[in-house]
Amino acid sequence: MAQEIAFWEVVDEIREADGRYRREAYGFLMAALGITVHGLPEERKLDPARRHLSGGELLEGMVRLARNEFGELAPTVFSEWGVHHGEDVGEMVFQLVASGQLSARPEDTLEDFRGFRLMEALRGGGTLPAGSS
Repeated sequence: MAQEIAFWEVVDEIREADGRYRREAYGFLMAALGITVHGLPEERKLDPARRHLSGGELLEGMVRLARNEFGELAPTVFSEWGVHHGEDVGEMVFQLVASGQLSARPEDTLEDFRGFRLMEALRGGGTLPAGSS
């Protein structure tokens, strides 16, 4: 419980400095991260180095969860949260990294999230490209 409270306190501090994204977006990001990691093959989950998700894998996991949770309303929900592009997800990830809530590898960059057509994916446009960035 204390860890959950600490997370939301950190999110509130992030939002005080940069209010672009709604509080719920950060919680959804963390839920998608957890579900996506949980869905990895067992041998990958057991290896901390391989358990790390790429930006594309996280984006794909967020889209899958959003489609499941919100259906046709997924693009509307994300718009309400201020999350319109893959880069927005990357910004939130790196805000959480800077605050100590997530970790990143040296090779992880915001570029990993650029070019992902988030709204198109949320609308169900086409299939999700493997390893999208």
